[in-house]
Amino acid sequence: MRAAVVVFPGSNCDRDLAVAFSAAGAEVTMVWHKDSALPDGVDIVGIPGGFSYGDYLRCGAIAAQSPICRAVKAHADRGGYVLGVCNGFQVLTETGILPGALLRNAGLKYICKTVELKVETSDSAFTDGYNQGDVIGIPVAHHDGNYFADQATLAELREQDRVAFRYVDNPNGAADDIAGILSPNRRVLGMMPHPERAADVRHGGTDGAAMFRNLAGVMTAA
Repeated sequence: MRAAVVVFPGSNCDRDLAVAFSAAGAEVTMVWHKDSALPDGVDIVGIPGGFSYGDYLRCGAIAAQSPICRAVKAHADRGGYVLGVCNGFQVLTETGILPGALLRNAGLKYICKTVELKVETSDSAFTDGYNQGDVIGIPVAHHDGNYFADQATLAELREQDRVAFRYVDNPNGAADDIAGILSPNRRVLGMMPHPERAADVRHGGTDGAAMFRNLAGVMTAA
């Protein structure tokens, strides 16, 4: 598996994401936001958490206009895999790769803790390492993680089995308890919690490791 991790000014989880991919056996390349192309042969692009461009204007809005995001969108449009975590999820909604938006947490406070997620579908390369209905512990660290979409979009996500994860105890007011969603072709995942922070036993939990292992297995077999 060849992975590219995009780095924006203000990214602070890029190394964490690269380490998680590497631990699963991936060859990882860091890609700067001003680059106009992804490395040849990339299987999956990771858009990490952090505060790209200081979260000015809207979280992810400026990053979505960067040269590399045009290449990421083209990669997604031709069926490539993309994982956007936290700020990366915000970037994916701002580019239009995924529907909806991430709003200020309902409690108006930054949240940083491990939360329980329910795996809503195992029908994707990201979630096939879990069983539907599993409850896993994954850290969150965000101020604008309140997922919003109109009722028609929420109904479409439910009907198409595109809700990947829901919060067991919703910490931020997200619509329909949504913590992560999939694209129509199920090859793009955006999620607010950080699986890369739960991929090493030394970090206190490994519930996120199955995602990276399964991605590596799928792409190695392809």
